[in-house]
Amino acid sequence: MTDQLKEFLNGKTEYTLSLFRFFIDELNTLGVFEVKATKTMIALQSTVQFAYVTHLGKNFIHIVLPFNQPFDNQLCFSKIANVPGTNQFNHHLRIYNAEDFNDEVMYFLKLAYEGNHHA
Repeated sequence: MTDQLKEFLNGKTEYTLSLFRFFIDELNTLGVFEVKATKTMIALQSTVQFAYVTHLGKNFIHIVLPFNQPFDNQLCFSKIANVPGTNQFNHHLRIYNAEDFNDEVMYFLKLAYEGNHHA
């Protein structure tokens, strides 16, 4: 674990840290990736940066998945926002417990991981 990642995770609740560890374990089933922390987020990268952990709350983790199209009719996303001036649509996902990593969420995580931005 890098110093930046340790700093990002410092002071978070054990519950949130366990969700984050579970999230990373679930992603490990998809393949190899890197975890890169900045001051404001954690970026996950395979061949492309495919997911961002933008917030670690007291009882949740907030994840953003970038795609080249909106996936509007999905229950897992709390918000879908077009990045101005681009064809990128950020899909916001908030995870409160391990059961939130259901088949739908894993489908989109895999889609993002593989760099397939179209379903």
